Amino acid sequence: MVETEEPGVRSSRRRAVEDQAVAWLAARRDLLDPRHAKPDYVLFIRKALIETAFLVGLRARLDDAPLDGDYAAILEQVADIASQPSYREMIARDEQALLLYAGTYAALRLCGREDTEFRRIIQQAVDGGYAASFERVPYRQLDLLHTLYLCGIEHDLPPMDTVLPFTLLRQNPNVLKLADRDIYAITHTLFYATDFGQRKPVWPCGYSPGRAVELLEALLVLCEARGNADLVGELLCCLYCLGITDSEAADGAWAFLEAVQEDNGRVNGPEGIIHPGLNNGNADFRHWAEGYHTTIVTALAGLLARSPRRLTGPRPNLPATDVPLGAPLRRAVVWLCDHSMMQDPRVGLAGVTAAAIGAAAIQQPHLARPALEHYAVHLADADPGLWQEQGMEVAGEFALALRASGASCPSLERFLKTTADVVGSLDRIPADLADGVHRLVSLGLLPPSTTAAIPRRSTPYEQRAYPLQATVSLREASDTYHLGQLSGTIRTLAQTGWGQHRITQDAIAFLTAQQTTTGAFGYPASDDPTTRQQAQYSWTRSAVTALATARKQVSRVPED
Repeated sequence: MVETEEPGVRSSRRRAVEDQAVAWLAARRDLLDPRHAKPDYVLFIRKALIETAFLVGLRARLDDAPLDGDYAAILEQVADIASQPSYREMIARDEQALLLYAGTYAALRLCGREDTEFRRIIQQAVDGGYAASFERVPYRQLDLLHTLYLCGIEHDLPPMDTVLPFTLLRQNPNVLKLADRDIYAITHTLFYATDFGQRKPVWPCGYSPGRAVELLEALLVLCEARGNADLVGELLCCLYCLGITDSEAADGAWAFLEAVQEDNGRVNGPEGIIHPGLNNGNADFRHWAEGYHTTIVTALAGLLARSPRRLTGPRPNLPATDVPLGAPLRRAVVWLCDHSMMQDPRVGLAGVTAAAIGAAAIQQPHLARPALEHYAVHLADADPGLWQEQGMEVAGEFALALRASGASCPSLERFLKTTADVVGSLDRIPADLADGVHRLVSLGLLPPSTTAAIPRRSTPYEQRAYPLQATVSLREASDTYHLGQLSGTIRTLAQTGWGQHRITQDAIAFLTAQQTTTGAFGYPASDDPTTRQQAQYSWTRSAVTALATARKQVSRVPED
């Protein structure tokens, strides 16, 4: 999405999103009180309390203006709850839940509400040899270190920058394989490592902020495509935490959040945001429980966007993410040619054509030439019905490959000439024939002016700045191991200018990782030889065509 609004108008709209979200939270602040909750709801409400309190604490920290209005109303509610012994003394009774309470104290401290007794109990728990010591996954360890820092609590734990190299963020994961819980681990890692935009982390050796920005922007596309406003909000916040102020992905995320925010300021969370056991509560509670966190995240995005205290800087250079394709294509082309020679022509022709496309993409047409010439001779007198059955994609590409190799197939030439005569007689060419017409033009069987009769197609990729539908397709295909669908989507993305986008490159990386030592693509998980061969032959044809398209679309070819 390209931002067209004036900066002042844009800022006002985003501030309105924040204000409406905070107003909705403030109007329901009584639901944050665990003293009045059903026993099964207490833990959930304590979590909501700390998260809402922390939003207010960050408001005090990131905005120079005094707290007032809805923010102030929420603060008073938090302060009242935290002042009760039944709340603060839980730290001593449940040390594993230290962060569930220490975060509330940190928020109060940021707002200038120091509470020495609250602080003493936290320090006592930290010094007790367990609350701050038991095993935590890396991003949870960062959570602990960050919370203790905001609380001003002394400890002898390793510093934050020594933990960062062990996080999922540092591993630069494939975006198509990440579950929601993984994305939350990444967003929270950045929240804590950057202190919500207040510090520049010491990046691990070999890692750059540009790689983090690339990952976040790719995940924003995926999460928007899935309609997950909670993760869209968190990822947007992370871009601000990294000092990013110029991002089409961020502009798109804001447009999405504005579109899904309800008139009263609430932003609904994704399915599964609350424990199924809480669904037995009344409708008002459920409505709050399903939306409070996403509404907080949306408000935080607005707060970070306008904060004068947030660190900013020039947009880092994004890394080059081209996946080397020469070697995978070479092996697959050889495999396809070998196996196509053993196939019935109605099956093998598509394989030979794909092999020729792959060989041309790596500038090694000799790899496919013997198989091409074999089929050209074998089908010299083929019935036109065979070519009609194959369709123009196969027949046209096969003819182009034959022309490039200096060979010909009489029956194919006759079929294409007849087809061109039919197309040339049309006053208007249907859009679904466009690719075939372009092939006939390339073969010299139709004049270039013929393409003027083709109506311009409006695709989802032209209608949106980001290929949202394609990202859903890629994720589904990788989850279900549908390599044909995955290959087809990669091909379309490459054809529409998205070949070097991080999402497409990660899809390509996933696909190339499915190549076997023989050169074929895919692991059928079947012991039946016929089933295995049929699946691999189909997958390899699709993969070669997709990878060849991606290879041809990039502006620079990596050394591989």
